[in-house]
Amino acid sequence: MISVKVLSKNSGNPIKNQKVCIGFSGFWRGFSSNEYTNQDGEVHFNNDPGEGTIYINGKNSYQGRLAGLKIVYI
Repeated sequence: MISVKVLSKNSGNPIKNQKVCIGFSGFWRGFSSNEYTNQDGEVHFNNDPGEGTIYINGKNSYQGRLAGLKIVYI
């Protein structure tokens, strides 16, 4: 499982209702489904860990190893 927590750069507070998607590196991995953050700014994906890119509202927000909880500031 991969979890993403979206926080505000300015306040550090969680941001809800943000569209999050993961694009995985590697020919066969593809993309996760689009999911929206909850009131805690979190979203969970039932995907195996690996290299990839986190997109928040369509913008590349993080690129690298994805495993466990990844915190992203926007």
